[in-house]
Amino acid sequence: MSDKHFFPETAANTLVPRHLRALTIANPHLALIDAERVVYNRDHDVSAVSIISGGGSGHEPGWSGFVGNGALAGAACGDIFASPSTKQVLAAMKAAPSEQGHILMITNYTGDKLHFGLAAERAKAQGLSKQVAMIHLADDVSIGRSKCSAVGRRGLPGHVVPMKITGAAAAKKYSFDWCVELGRRVNDQVVSIGSALDHCHVPGRQRNEAVPRDVAIVGAGIHNEPGAQKLSPFPTVENLIQYCLKLLCDPNDAERYFVEFQPGDENVLVVNNYGGLSNLELGALTDETITQLETTWNIKPVRILTGAFETSLNAPGFSISLCNLSAASRETDTSVAELLELLDAPTTAVSWPNLTTPKAHHNEIPTQESQVQTNGVAKSNKGSDIVVDPFLLKTVIRAGCEAAIAAEPNLTKWDMVMGDGDCGEAVEGVSRSIMKILEAGGADKGSIVDFLNNTTDAVDDMGGTLGAILGILLSAFVSALKSSSSTSCSSSQSETFAISLAQAVTALKTHTSAREGDRTVMDVLLPFSDDFAKTKDFFHAVEVAKKKAEATRFLKAKFGRATYVAEAQGQELPDPGAWALYEWLNGMAEALKRLEA
Repeated sequence: MSDKHFFPETAANTLVPRHLRALTIANPHLALIDAERVVYNRDHDVSAVSIISGGGSGHEPGWSGFVGNGALAGAACGDIFASPSTKQVLAAMKAAPSEQGHILMITNYTGDKLHFGLAAERAKAQGLSKQVAMIHLADDVSIGRSKCSAVGRRGLPGHVVPMKITGAAAAKKYSFDWCVELGRRVNDQVVSIGSALDHCHVPGRQRNEAVPRDVAIVGAGIHNEPGAQKLSPFPTVENLIQYCLKLLCDPNDAERYFVEFQPGDENVLVVNNYGGLSNLELGALTDETITQLETTWNIKPVRILTGAFETSLNAPGFSISLCNLSAASRETDTSVAELLELLDAPTTAVSWPNLTTPKAHHNEIPTQESQVQTNGVAKSNKGSDIVVDPFLLKTVIRAGCEAAIAAEPNLTKWDMVMGDGDCGEAVEGVSRSIMKILEAGGADKGSIVDFLNNTTDAVDDMGGTLGAILGILLSAFVSALKSSSSTSCSSSQSETFAISLAQAVTALKTHTSAREGDRTVMDVLLPFSDDFAKTKDFFHAVEVAKKKAEATRFLKAKFGRATYVAEAQGQELPDPGAWALYEWLNGMAEALKRLEA
């Protein structure tokens, strides 16, 4: 692994936009929204389902290289190894509108799940898309069921098979529901394992400690993870492939046997270059894999894809993926022949291995305004809203923000031990931004939906996991409120709020694996929502939130930095995110009590 690059460290952040500009200039059927780093297909058919993907950069050609007819409609590209923002994902959805809806197909990583999840909820709340579905692409077997039960398997390069099949199905005008079902069922039948000689090197970052020469990594991820297992002394190629295939195919390995391979099943093999291997060496590894699959496991792939599909910059490594199309066929009542037809269907995606020639285009370069076919979001409530006394709304919201701001020193102190140290500043920042919205008249109409829509940018700018969770929750809450207020005229406002919050929490839980007991903001949010839904008593629910916030002192972290930071072990401090939510809620409750007195 080399840490020597043509671009100096100060230019590292310019690599992503320059790569995307080169990609779209060289392939005029693709277009770029430069400011949002979104690549989209100029020829996307609005009558077809729109498949959107994306993720951190450094994995090229994933995902910008898979945009085109018969594949992705658009891709949002984040910084190196960092998920794109919610705004980027929404820009990709706007650039590829659909009369049927959008499917967000993403690899199973926390940042991607939260920001794409927030975009999904925001799109539904704003009426940007008729319907939105999430498909979390997960195929890694290295961690095992026990350790990945909470968050699911990691996403590795095997995801390109369900992505291509779903994209082709959309191009053939399959219905939205059928595309979603097809994508999920094919994804369920994918397993992958990675191996590497060393870490990659990210331009501008400190070099990782080198892997010793007598060690081979098995279970290598795509973000410089240390690897689940290390083989030493260094194995022969034959032994290494044997070891990897056993992890994928052994029915006696209860931890890793995610996909059943029956005699006669038709499978797709993907051998992916992590970025640092020569084509010659990758070809030899592929040959050894094919040989052992047939002789040891009686698996003869019907399709073999080999090359760079999802890289890790310049990592000297590879991954092996198997997708059992026969098993997917049995789960979907779709013939294997049809699945193969979709996999083989021509596409204009420039990095997919076929001989399709994109049709000719004029050489005009569109303005940025013409690149986004739906510029701006109509925030009309279409008669579905809850309107309260503006003075009450402003007083209650301001009180919640002031309480959170006053708690900033403690939140920062606790997070310096338990996390990244930025929770207090983030909470104070979003609270002050919301207070500025109040001062600018954002709640003067008393419209709950309008006010929540006005807070969109403030919450988006909060960043971090807490910001994404709050963003998803608020967007889903808006959708639920609009639905509740348009279908029910008899419920009290308190009951409508309680029911809508419960629905929003249900939506949030599809985007995060965190639950009560994991020492996160969910330790307050879930019991608060449950009690509010049950009692319809906001004050009683806030008391429950207080008890749960205090109880986080004694919980062991299961998510985030606190799970592995030594200083966090044995500390009886409240979880900063959980406590921040309590402060917001309690500040609002105290203001309501004063107004009612």
